[in-house]
Amino acid sequence: MVNIYLVRHGKTMFNTIGRAQGWSDTPLTAAGEMGVTELGLGFKAKGIKFDRAYSSDSGRTIQTMGFILANSENEGIPYRFDKRIREWCFGSFDGGYDGELFDGVLPRIFAENGSLEEGFPDDEKVANAIYAVDTAGWAETWEQLSGRILEGFTDIAKESEAADANNIVIVSHGMTIGSFVKLIRPELPRPHGLDNGSVTHLTYENGKFSVGKVGDMSYRELGNKILTK
Repeated sequence: MVNIYLVRHGKTMFNTIGRAQGWSDTPLTAAGEMGVTELGLGFKAKGIKFDRAYSSDSGRTIQTMGFILANSENEGIPYRFDKRIREWCFGSFDGGYDGELFDGVLPRIFAENGSLEEGFPDDEKVANAIYAVDTAGWAETWEQLSGRILEGFTDIAKESEAADANNIVIVSHGMTIGSFVKLIRPELPRPHGLDNGSVTHLTYENGKFSVGKVGDMSYRELGNKILTK
């Protein structure tokens, strides 16, 4: 069985000022670096040794992984990037303010087509709405987006199982992690608002994922206690 520690990257410049990052990228802030340093120290304090590491090919996930591996004493393990576990692509809205897209453009689209509803609309509806209004032609349909997310994480898990890995760490993105959890466990509520540096616990065995605690901040909290002693 493969134990998977699925991490949302550390806090970035765009996270801090409320901009939709998507496939665009900004570096971790000083607070973001501190947060994933805490995470690495928390892993170390728990004695977790990783056999393999994976991240998207975005700079913010690569930077996050560096802090995790260095501070958990897991440097030197096999590590590769996989572009399939990137964040959602927001097309021409990449880099725009979150409020403009999620509180402005999308509700107007849903209202126009009669699908406006209370609470968060499902991922398929959101993805296809972004695709419909993207003027750059970069955004993905839900079929494309969900397909590459599921394929990417599944291939990582299969590769790790074949290598007899017990513990792996993956750094990905908030909306991508939320979508993946919903895809593998559709009966669960779709996770929203995952904190930077949070951990979602999964296992993989014989072709099946199981979901444990989602958005776990206990490793960061433990690391913070170590730093502030």
